[in-house]
Amino acid sequence: MEFKGLQESMASCSFYVQKTMNELLPEDFSDSRIVEAMRYSSLSGGKRVRPFLVMAIANIFNFPFLKTLKCATAIELVHVYSLIHDDLPAMDNDDFRRGKLSNHKKFDEATAILAGDALLTFAFEILSSVDSHKNPEIRCELIKTLSKAIGFRGMVGGQMIDIENIDKKISQEQIINLHRLKTGELFMASAECGAILGGANAQQRSAIRYYAHDLGLAFQIKDDILDHFGTAIDKNKIDEAKHKKPKENASIVDIIGIERAQQHIKILSEQAKSHLKIFKERANILNDLVDFLIDRDN
Repeated sequence: MEFKGLQESMASCSFYVQKTMNELLPEDFSDSRIVEAMRYSSLSGGKRVRPFLVMAIANIFNFPFLKTLKCATAIELVHVYSLIHDDLPAMDNDDFRRGKLSNHKKFDEATAILAGDALLTFAFEILSSVDSHKNPEIRCELIKTLSKAIGFRGMVGGQMIDIENIDKKISQEQIINLHRLKTGELFMASAECGAILGGANAQQRSAIRYYAHDLGLAFQIKDDILDHFGTAIDKNKIDEAKHKKPKENASIVDIIGIERAQQHIKILSEQAKSHLKIFKERANILNDLVDFLIDRDN
């Protein structure tokens, strides 16, 4: 596969990740219900931004596309696990995800918890396999990078802060930190894994991590803006907003307003692109990704 236009490249990456997940998740198992629940959420679509980051950044260093698939897929499975758990009654308490019933509504709460747990552990099984990379030191580096990003110092820690501040007013600094942990850390890990696969040096890895940091924050602020206007809903599907439970998660829009939030996105997008200058034209598709994610309407 060649990385040319952004839309075409993202569609191709999404296709291959979907195909890989479909192949890795068996349809027939001793307890087919848990696999059914895992497949239900994993194969339900999505932007696949995180696995795309892995692939597009590895491509900068001419690392073969097909050899990125296992790592990219593992990261997408981690993302899916996080969505299943986010939707649970004890968390964000959402009945719908991407226009479909949330995992715990389609199955039940216990099954959803176990499906999320299974996807998380399966992701590390994939990363530890020689199919992810022949070099065991590289595999260990991938595992270390991802596990640190999604644990108490990253995504899980951010989710905890979010839960603790439901229906509370928090500062701009607190909401930025929340977004960095809950969303940004997995963005950074995805990008850094692509750099690890590609054999990037310390300077290159640092630039890529800063890029993903700013991109992840801009992505989450854009989500807050879309949620504020109620436009992050596919009108051809179920109106998820009508099924939202009566509680409010922290949003930067409520703290600094729409205008300042949009200004912040612009600053972050310019910063993200500035970190890629060392890669010159090789990073064009990553610059395009910034524009795509901040200009989207869903």
